[in-house]
Amino acid sequence: MDVMPNQLVRMLQLGRAEDALRSNAIWICVSCQTCSTRCPKEVDCAGIMDALRELSLRRGVVSPDQERVVAFQQAFLNNIRRNGRLDEIELIAEFKLRALPHERSLGFLLKDAGLAPELQKRKKLHLRGEKVDDRAVVRRIFERCADGEPK
Repeated sequence: MDVMPNQLVRMLQLGRAEDALRSNAIWICVSCQTCSTRCPKEVDCAGIMDALRELSLRRGVVSPDQERVVAFQQAFLNNIRRNGRLDEIELIAEFKLRALPHERSLGFLLKDAGLAPELQKRKKLHLRGEKVDDRAVVRRIFERCADGEPK
């Protein structure tokens, strides 16, 4: 990380929000909640990181170094929004199309297909994704998040 979570919080306190929004740290954070759990002041650092990512996207100030991370996050959320749970094959395809638009050949899309049999044998890949029965609930969750309602 270029900036630690506590340093990001300090940047915000000092009015340096633009620096915080441009940091690579907000995209490297995996939201494990460790920083929030260990914070002696009970600051929700992981929640702040998430809010910074969202604001960074809205303002269009994402570091160019993080384009693939952003592409993956957007593909992942779109996948959940559509299906209610993860469809791995669909996620891979959308991620590749988002992250590497200049490489839209069939060969590129299928480049990793050779890994599928071993992953499937280990039960690490599901070729058919399942959808939740009540996707309206998932839609409402996404709408509430977009509206800024408390979660």
